[in-house]
Amino acid sequence: MSLLRKPNAYSKMEAEDPEERNHQRAQYLINKVMENADYRRRRQSPLRVRICKLKVKIGRRIKRLRKTMVIAISTARVKVYKQVLGQLKNWKGLFGTGKATVNLPPMLK
Repeated sequence: MSLLRKPNAYSKMEAEDPEERNHQRAQYLINKVMENADYRRRRQSPLRVRICKLKVKIGRRIKRLRKTMVIAISTARVKVYKQVLGQLKNWKGLFGTGKATVNLPPMLK
């Protein structure tokens, strides 16, 4: 009988239950996804970690610089505002009311 069979002939397989086939396929896909997730977690290169830390450090410095700039600009604005108001008060005292010039005693009599 073995002489009648071809050497590379396929053997007939048993018919599988479709539910069992779906279950095996789902198990295979779940294992594949878990392996990929585990592989990604393990394969994080030291260079990538250093780059992430550097990004965080740069972000913190930019945030701190922004805060100091806002504070410096607001204090400079307040100082300029006070100086302008002081000058306006001086000018108002000198030129604002005509009484100040009228009440002065004449220099040459």
